[in-house]
Amino acid sequence: MKVIAVQFTPWDKSYWFNPGDHQLKVGDLVIVKTDLGLEMGKVVGFEEINEQETERKIKPILRKANLSDLERVERKNKQKEEAINICRQLVAKHNLPMKVSGVHYSFDGGRITFTFTANERIDFRELVKDLTHHFQKSIRLHQIGVRDEAKYEGEFGPCGYPLCCKKFLNKLGQVSSEFAEAQQIAHRGSERLTGVCGRLKCCLRYEQEVYEELSKNLPPVGAKLKTPQGKGKVVEWHILKQTVSVALDDDPDTIVEVKI
Repeated sequence: MKVIAVQFTPWDKSYWFNPGDHQLKVGDLVIVKTDLGLEMGKVVGFEEINEQETERKIKPILRKANLSDLERVERKNKQKEEAINICRQLVAKHNLPMKVSGVHYSFDGGRITFTFTANERIDFRELVKDLTHHFQKSIRLHQIGVRDEAKYEGEFGPCGYPLCCKKFLNKLGQVSSEFAEAQQIAHRGSERLTGVCGRLKCCLRYEQEVYEELSKNLPPVGAKLKTPQGKGKVVEWHILKQTVSVALDDDPDTIVEVKI
């Protein structure tokens, strides 16, 4: 069965829907009925699935968004800044350690979702009561990570290009300090290795597989080798050059670089 992946907000995952007879392409805006009500979403991809293996029924696309739908959403978008400011004022009122970063109005107008980041678990029950009283709508608070916040708010990375997470990187995988060690760039310091989100740059993942593969060719650090200059011990790798530094047994202060 062919399904389309639809995303409703930049910080949320995509959901499967049945395109039916609609002719759609990536980037199209569509109207769908979810468990929470009507929503407008963007087509972000197509997939082939085994319908028998899915536990839930794949809902159909109602229609492709028309001009009237777009104007309706645009009117709601003009209210976003005011809504965020109100939410931030109420957060300050309750002295909650959280940062409000975004807001989403459901297409049917019955629900408002605020996104926030926080370093700890937040009891926001009183905040929800105040927001519900003010807006007279169903309120949801959705916690996101700092990477998701950068994807939603950010523009350009330290490289000068648009953020990868905002332009094309749909899945933000784990990025660990081991990547920097494996790529021999840990010495550059955290300032050069972190992105606008304050976490390690996602692009450290791009070359990790290459470094892992090339590293298999190199003898372990500490291994004994025979070089044209004499026997010695491996003290350092140069992965991309496919060479190692060897401290000679006869003169440990002498370091030679040899190809593997």
